[in-house]
Amino acid sequence: MTTSNTGTGAVDPAVRAELGRLRDSIDNIDAAVVHMLAERFKATQQVGRLKAVHQLPPADPAREARQIARLRALAENAKLDPAFAEKFLNFIIAEVIRHHESIAEDTVNNRETDGH
Repeated sequence: MTTSNTGTGAVDPAVRAELGRLRDSIDNIDAAVVHMLAERFKATQQVGRLKAVHQLPPADPAREARQIARLRALAENAKLDPAFAEKFLNFIIAEVIRHHESIAEDTVNNRETDGH
């Protein structure tokens, strides 16, 4: 591949093509990540409803710790920074707990409104 900059500000067409190919791949991966997160949150919403109906706490610290350890190991095997993977999972867990708390609150309020 030739240099990326000819000194005139013009980018070598081969470099531009390679950059476009790589960005297309990144865009496809981003789309897959969004779809996977949507599926994950569909499942965690079901968990939240089940917990609310059975009056279980929104958070499960023991499971969360197991999941973090599991994800860190997966990250290490995939050559991804385990600290980054843990931060990412902690962000997701916090959002899931927030959803579970909201579902539990809605469930309690509906019970109160329905006279149950």
